[in-house]
Amino acid sequence: MGGNDQQAYDRGTSLFSPDGRIYQVEYAREAVSRGAPSVGVRTADGVVFVAMSRANSTLMEAESIEKLHKLDDHLGTASAGHVADARQLIDLARRQAQGNRLRYGEPLGVETLTKFITDHIQENTQRGGTRPYGAALLIGGIDDGEPRLFAADPSGTPNEWKATVIGGGRQDIQGVLEEEWEAGLSLAEGIELGVRALAAHGDDFDPTDLAVATVTEADGYRTVPLAEIEAAFEATGLTAEDDESAENAEDEGPAADDGTDEDADEE
Repeated sequence: MGGNDQQAYDRGTSLFSPDGRIYQVEYAREAVSRGAPSVGVRTADGVVFVAMSRANSTLMEAESIEKLHKLDDHLGTASAGHVADARQLIDLARRQAQGNRLRYGEPLGVETLTKFITDHIQENTQRGGTRPYGAALLIGGIDDGEPRLFAADPSGTPNEWKATVIGGGRQDIQGVLEEEWEAGLSLAEGIELGVRALAAHGDDFDPTDLAVATVTEADGYRTVPLAEIEAAFEATGLTAEDDESAENAEDEGPAADDGTDEDADEE
């Protein structure tokens, strides 16, 4: 009987277990933790998004992998988890932002939009016939000239952050952000911090594996070109380390190939 009771709580999308847990929400959080990480950093000039967007196959067009999205001229978002679930939330956010401009003639606030999205997410944790969204979002933008950054998780909880991460490797990446974030960071320093934080996850990557965007009062939402991402790599020292590793591999010769590159591609 105990096992049957456990399965009932496990399958129900709107049932609390005796210890106060909603298992389907926890499973949705696990789906997010298996996704590629996305970092958000609030700086003095605006908000920075840095996301891992590496293709799983050499046959896949890298441009088709979308981790960062423009919601409005002053709003952007980064996602982690199930892509299809994230796109539904992003489309909802865009409609809300556009509707606010048409209805009131003014941009939608970052906090207002975040709470609208999280209210929608929360509804799917207490209604029958639905399941929680298996995706999390970072929502950042400019409110009255001030940069703001929020995170929305599958439970529908909105939290404001100075810097945070969603997706895989959260513990290591968040540790770097907590140690190195400081007030007064410039936009370039925010990008460098995001790159260093993702490097703490332990996966080897290069500038082409990242998607970076910024939201500022002057330029609005802006996709950062590859040249600036490469400059951030050089500033953090990651490029130099990669070059040294490549030189060592060449010196060791073919015998040094143990198949680790193939395993990394599969991840």
